[in-house]
Amino acid sequence: MTALTEHKAEVRTLVRDARERGVRVGLVPTMGAMHAGHASLLRAARGENGFVVASLFVNPIQFGPHEDFAKYPRTLEQDLDLCRREGVDLVFAPTPAEMYPAGFATTIHVAGLGEKMCGGVRPGHFDGVCTVVAKLLEIVQPDVAYFGEKDAQQLAIVRRMVRDMDLEVEIRGCPLVREPDGLAMSSRNAYLSPDERRQALTLSSALAEARQAIEAGQRSAAAVATQVRRRLEASEGVRLEYAVAVDPDTLADLTEIKDTVLVAVAARVGKTRLIDNVLLRGLK
Repeated sequence: MTALTEHKAEVRTLVRDARERGVRVGLVPTMGAMHAGHASLLRAARGENGFVVASLFVNPIQFGPHEDFAKYPRTLEQDLDLCRREGVDLVFAPTPAEMYPAGFATTIHVAGLGEKMCGGVRPGHFDGVCTVVAKLLEIVQPDVAYFGEKDAQQLAIVRRMVRDMDLEVEIRGCPLVREPDGLAMSSRNAYLSPDERRQALTLSSALAEARQAIEAGQRSAAAVATQVRRRLEASEGVRLEYAVAVDPDTLADLTEIKDTVLVAVAARVGKTRLIDNVLLRGLK
């Protein structure tokens, strides 16, 4: 049975009870509006832990003043149904006041990694992400926390925060999940009109072409990024924000692609901001 609470104290009590039974604890932090990508994270957590916690919280401090906090999809009942189907033990769905009580004045900033790529166009976004993730890790104190590789920059930043702050938790990245037509799964896909959805497929097709070029031997990171950028800039309805080829762990710009590369893009299709990437490791 899946329990639901909005209270930090109850989470701590239930997690403590689980640990007294000698089981491992897994955490899947989400903002809700769950889809098959989230289900894959829950499934990974269920397979490796005796007690699984999923958080559902649309985090206000990671949204800018003109972003989509107010209209971000909130689908609690559907999310609870998915969590039940995937065997989640506890859903933590706090209110903003529960997470940020009156007088809250602390944020966590990971210097360097959060200023480029998405951080360059969403200033302060990753401070909000790191702050809420740190709070969730402290409240739940999981053995493992699960994040999707679709949010590759977020994953790298959270890993750096955990390392720098000596937090006793493993951060597990799980593969990006795509729709049958190739579109990267995202809660924000719900904003797209039929025409915009068709236009959005250019992101995944441009990245697929980049993958093919790299696997065929292209080792110039600049050439790969330029290929993706030109394809997206020429695409109807797509307003490119960035296209980069970087180290997936440090987010440092690459000159030569060796064994590992993250090719990442962000763009607006209509009013909807989308991100996507392709991650290649073990290249020869």
